[in-house]
Amino acid sequence: MVFILVVLAVLGAAMAKFSMRQQLGSASELAAARAMQSANAGLEWASFQLLRNPPPPSAAPGCFAKTNIALPGGLNDFVVTVSCSLSSGVDGGDSFSFYQITATACNAPSAGACPSTAPLNPSYVERQLSRRLVR
Repeated sequence: MVFILVVLAVLGAAMAKFSMRQQLGSASELAAARAMQSANAGLEWASFQLLRNPPPPSAAPGCFAKTNIALPGGLNDFVVTVSCSLSSGVDGGDSFSFYQITATACNAPSAGACPSTAPLNPSYVERQLSRRLVR
């Protein structure tokens, strides 16, 4: 009788541990997807600033300063840090501006910026995306 109780207790503990790991894995996957969407939102914001603000055919703008954006709604746990670098070139008689933009999103920013420089916890998620634009 005692043996059966011990076996059932061990099985119950193993099932609880398995269930907890499965839930943490699902939460981690959801946070990773949100981080990816946050980084993508940062790239879209930067693309608008560079390609449509001011609208063509006006002169291409310079790069914006490194910007930290706290996101609203379902992404309110995330901050995205967007940076830009600019180079120029000439092809034929046409001048072009080449922009390299990088968006880093995380759910535990340090001093409001990503990536975090603090010791990381198991729930920390970070994604970085980059894009090249020409105007």
